[in-house]
Amino acid sequence: MRSNRAAVRAGVSMAATLPLLAGALALGIPAAHASDGPAGRDTLQGTKPLWATAGADKGATADSSRVSARVYLAGRDAAGLAAYAEAVSDPSSASYGKYLTARQAQARFGATKAQVAEVTAWLKSAGLTVTGTGRHYVSVTGEVADAEKAFGTQLHNYAKGKKTYRAPAKAASAPAGLNGAVLTVTGLDNAPHKVDHSDTLPPPDAVFRNAGPFSSYYGSKTATTLPGAYGTKVPYAVKGYTGKQLRAAYGAGKATGKGVTVAITDAYASPTIAADAATYATKHGDATYRGGQLTQVLPGQYTRTEECGAAGWYGEETLDVEAVHAVAPASDIVYVGAASCYDDDLLDSLGKIVDGHLADIVSNSWGDIEANQTPDLAAAYDQVFQLGAIEGIGFYFSSGDNGDEVANTGTKQVDTPANSAWVTAVGGTSLAVGKGDTYKWETGWGTLKATLSDDGKSWTDFPGAYTSGAGGGTSATVRQPFYQRGVVPSGLAKANGRRAMRTVPDIAAIADPNTGFLVGQTQTFPDGTQRYDEYRIGGTSLASPVIAGVQALAQQARGGRPIGFANPAIYDRYGTKLYHDVTDRPTGRDLAVARVDFVNAFDASEGLLTSVRSLGKDSSLKAVRGYDDVTGVGSPAPGYVTSYRR
Repeated sequence: MRSNRAAVRAGVSMAATLPLLAGALALGIPAAHASDGPAGRDTLQGTKPLWATAGADKGATADSSRVSARVYLAGRDAAGLAAYAEAVSDPSSASYGKYLTARQAQARFGATKAQVAEVTAWLKSAGLTVTGTGRHYVSVTGEVADAEKAFGTQLHNYAKGKKTYRAPAKAASAPAGLNGAVLTVTGLDNAPHKVDHSDTLPPPDAVFRNAGPFSSYYGSKTATTLPGAYGTKVPYAVKGYTGKQLRAAYGAGKATGKGVTVAITDAYASPTIAADAATYATKHGDATYRGGQLTQVLPGQYTRTEECGAAGWYGEETLDVEAVHAVAPASDIVYVGAASCYDDDLLDSLGKIVDGHLADIVSNSWGDIEANQTPDLAAAYDQVFQLGAIEGIGFYFSSGDNGDEVANTGTKQVDTPANSAWVTAVGGTSLAVGKGDTYKWETGWGTLKATLSDDGKSWTDFPGAYTSGAGGGTSATVRQPFYQRGVVPSGLAKANGRRAMRTVPDIAAIADPNTGFLVGQTQTFPDGTQRYDEYRIGGTSLASPVIAGVQALAQQARGGRPIGFANPAIYDRYGTKLYHDVTDRPTGRDLAVARVDFVNAFDASEGLLTSVRSLGKDSSLKAVRGYDDVTGVGSPAPGYVTSYRR
């Protein structure tokens, strides 16, 4: 399970890919300004979406139409911010670990009062109304004519699929006299529609349960009455691993994450999270939550709840919280919920963490396809990630649940923000934990599904169709960061051409829902009642909080000193026994599990569905020896946590 913004974001068509901007996003260094803009203006790159083509142009937008936009501020020294973020994160740098406080970061790199005043005066002079001013942006509203005057571009209507949306006819610009104070502007296009009214949160989603039989640990119960697969009888899927098993698999030892705070961002907020998390911990032997150990930072109001499927995010928050606590039971957890699943609101949540230094480790189980990420948004995200890096805050993002995305979009691509050079992209594995909580093996997560034949004697069209798998591959927009040089094979780094690019993921952990994690959540039952129940779940939205939990253990081992942006340190350990080098056939043969599901997802009243799920079959992506685009450098092994003591 991984929440996705793709259906509700303004962006390009699903099959499109973004062009590479020379020098853009190499390490997130803003490329918003260009000298080839109109006289006396700085071009804001990436503000015209790719779907706004001449062939789709339906003419000028009415001058009286309304526009709501955000003007993101570049701050005092955007290039210096990126350079310091690299230096402070690189173990080979003399500046490694010399983090700034949130106040120091703002004083050194944030926008000055004079810059904010100048940007505000410019926007007002064009006739726009300033609706909000923060550390990172100025929000405005006004008529189209005012926006055109301010940003030096005409707004036209464009056909996008079966609908028509507004967008700039050329890239927006800002007055050169502002001396680069503007990073970018978002909101000049209005795809998809904007919901203006406030919403209340819906009740929990309908109940979901797994059917049995189950294995209690990998291989504990073999499906002897079902057809075999790959020349042998296969085990039933586990009921769902718990914290004790995951801690053992990833070498937690005696570390608990004491003294470390992990933040989690998602949209909305589960109304039952505190009770659910406490019940789950009690039932499965996790440490009881201390008073104040789990807190929430929530917006004043929520929007777009129906459009974003708010109730579906409850399960995401529940999984993230319970997974972090299972792995790092003494860590504090702060959940920072966004008002919606739109980028501006998610950016606000990330900004709150950085501005208030609410945590040193941030787990994010959401994303979108790279084709939907425009350079303007990428610059806004990277600025937050860089500010986090200089404060000693590390961001972890799930790499996606659709493999190479071809089956989902028709185009091979990675996901975003996991493609950012400033975050740790977390890939996924299928995990086998045996009797006595012993680590047996992992494969790259990628699943083929074949159903039981009507006569029960074979699997139909074995090995079956692709269902899901860990996201990964090579970015089309982000250049290879320094920490991947010499580690990522050239064939992967240059998969899109002669230039080496960012490759995803960086590290991996359990994600396969067929070898997944048991989670407990209040759900809505068929009779309309709402009560706690448990089910097995997976996805890289499990892998991300698991790795966040492991990093909390490592930070405790480090004496509580922040690890910060972890990628340089993660790659510095590449090729050692500190990682499980995950491959698709760890036992020398293909692997599979048998799985039984309720037809109605609740009980057996409408029948059962029996299938075999092949492991290690992730679209065109392969988990091989060394770095790969399914599991990165591998998964944490015993010794990884304690290696941070040095």
